Amino acid sequence: MDLKSFEPTKRARSLFDGFKAFAFKGNVIDLAVGVIIGGAFGKLVSSLVENVLMPIVGIFLPGERGYEGWVAVIEGKRIPYGKFLGEVVNFLIIAMLLYLFVIKLVNWITAFHQEQKVPPLTKDQELLAEIRDLLKRQTSTPTEP
Repeated sequence: MDLKSFEPTKRARSLFDGFKAFAFKGNVIDLAVGVIIGGAFGKLVSSLVENVLMPIVGIFLPGERGYEGWVAVIEGKRIPYGKFLGEVVNFLIIAMLLYLFVIKLVNWITAFHQEQKVPPLTKDQELLAEIRDLLKRQTSTPTEP
């Protein structure tokens, strides 16, 4: 290997160019925005579950603090399984909303756009439609003996 052909600046520049092409692609930026919005959405749903839904559930459940007071004691160790149940409800709400908004909304939008984009008839299809219409007219008009 010849030291003159090594050229570390050229290799560093190609590494930087490759990283720049990857990092500033539209997909990576969209992913970053999605992660940030997803984190904010997760906090919003967590607040809804912790501050609204679970206290309402706690009204109907026994215990001083509702579901938060549900604790199992095993060999002197406290296991607050009520808080875990709150997190399960939080997860289920997020999963349901993501399913509704991401899967169903996207399917509805794509189906709506596909319905609006009906391709024009080709020449063959136009001729077949004319033949069909002529045959319909022939069978619907009574023939005279």
